[in-house]
Amino acid sequence: MSRVGKQPISIPGGVEVKVDAGEVRVKGPKGQLAQRIPSEIALEQSDGELRLLRPDDRRPTRALHGLARALVANMVRGVTQGFVRDLAIVGVGYRAEVAGKTLKLSVGFSNPVEMPIPEGIQVSVEKNTELKIEGIDKQVVGQFAAEVRKVRPPEPYKGKGIRYVDEHIRRKVGKAAAGTAA
Repeated sequence: MSRVGKQPISIPGGVEVKVDAGEVRVKGPKGQLAQRIPSEIALEQSDGELRLLRPDDRRPTRALHGLARALVANMVRGVTQGFVRDLAIVGVGYRAEVAGKTLKLSVGFSNPVEMPIPEGIQVSVEKNTELKIEGIDKQVVGQFAAEVRKVRPPEPYKGKGIRYVDEHIRRKVGKAAAGTAA
């Protein structure tokens, strides 16, 4: 069996899980999510746990087993705790601000870059250079964080740009002084 797929998902108090016709709906204190799962995978709910079962040991079915379990586990975690991605903006004069449902990034271009904030996502800016992206859907939070980072990815010489807080940038040495080898 898949090592990921065979693990049961514990359902905390206050969370409802409904399964009907290949779709899983999870409702919790932070909101609700719905996700279609592959038709080969069956769900079994008992004693505050959710187990995903597969009919055979073929390679594609094993892969879908682990994927479906991870998706459902992320849904349960999202409606109880939520997901957070922290970004840091590095550079002189670089800053961010939130205006309504729009994120404005001033990152060295002639005009600020305006990005609409997706539904279900909260963005907060601390100290003009620290972004916190929060939401219940892990995929949407991660995708929006990647799109924000893509506006000005960190460059390896001075380290300027937008990066994840836990990201390490490998720095490169710049040019040596020209004309020293005479």
